[in-house]
Amino acid sequence: MNQLIACCGLDCEVCDARTATITNDSALREKTAALWSKLNGVPITPEMIHCTGCRVEGVKTPFCGSLCQIRKCVREKGLNTCADCAQMDGCQTLGRIAVNTPSVLENLKRLRQPEQTGAEAAESAAAAALLGLL
Repeated sequence: MNQLIACCGLDCEVCDARTATITNDSALREKTAALWSKLNGVPITPEMIHCTGCRVEGVKTPFCGSLCQIRKCVREKGLNTCADCAQMDGCQTLGRIAVNTPSVLENLKRLRQPEQTGAEAAESAAAAALLGLL
C-alpha cells in the first residue's frame, strides 16, 4: 500500500510541504505558507511547513499532525486510511475534501482494491494479452 497516500486520500508525494521538507527548499516553504494562509484564512508561517507525509514517520505540519479531523478519526478507529472504513462512502468530513479535490476518492478506491500476488498479476496480464489477440 502506498504510504504516501494520506488518511484522507490526498497524495503526500506531490504535496509542496513534503517537497519543501525533503529538498530543504526555503523558497517553496515561503510560497506554500503564503498560499495556505490565504486559502485557509489563518496565519501559516514558513516554519510550519515541515512534513514528511501523513502516514509515515517524521515531522508533520501543525494541521496534519494534530488538527486534521480525518487523521484523528482514522487513528482512533485503528485504520490505515479512510479506504478501510465501512462508512467512507457517506462520510461528510471526507466529502468536504472530495468536493475540492476529487482525486482523493480515486486514491482511496485504489487502496480498497486487494493487492494481487505476483502469480495473480501475471495471470491477469496474460489474460489481458490473450483478449487483445482475439
